[in-house]
Amino acid sequence: MTRRRYRWGLVAAVAVLPTLLLIWLVVAVVRFMTSDYPLGGGPEKASCDEALAFGGAALPDGAHDTDCTVQTWLDTDYRVTFRMPRDGVVEWLRRTYPAERPRTDFCDEGADLCLHLNSEDHPPPAGAGANAVTVDVTYESTSTARVRFSAFTV
Repeated sequence: MTRRRYRWGLVAAVAVLPTLLLIWLVVAVVRFMTSDYPLGGGPEKASCDEALAFGGAALPDGAHDTDCTVQTWLDTDYRVTFRMPRDGVVEWLRRTYPAERPRTDFCDEGADLCLHLNSEDHPPPAGAGANAVTVDVTYESTSTARVRFSAFTV
């Protein structure tokens, strides 16, 4: 009798293993299909000082409503949004990136002013960890501007 039980136990173990593998595979496929970041690397809160320094910048005077994130996987992407006094935006950009001029053309949709540093002709400043920096400014009122800053590697 013990030999018979042993065979049934072996048969049961062999039958259960493919079933468990199939369940694991189904869960993995469902997770991959329904997740925005199936391989990891979703956005996480970050220090605003760290995020801006990665692109060679610092938070301007009067900045408020800050939100800073980092997303890493193959590349690193810091994103910062904040509001600041509208009349200080151009001066902050000129002080931060003196070799570049903010522009009003070729900006992202909805942006009133922008700056793009992403080539050998227009690189981020020396010491910045980013390969590219994008700054988009939207004037929300006569006194407030919303700034979206992104510094990333490629």
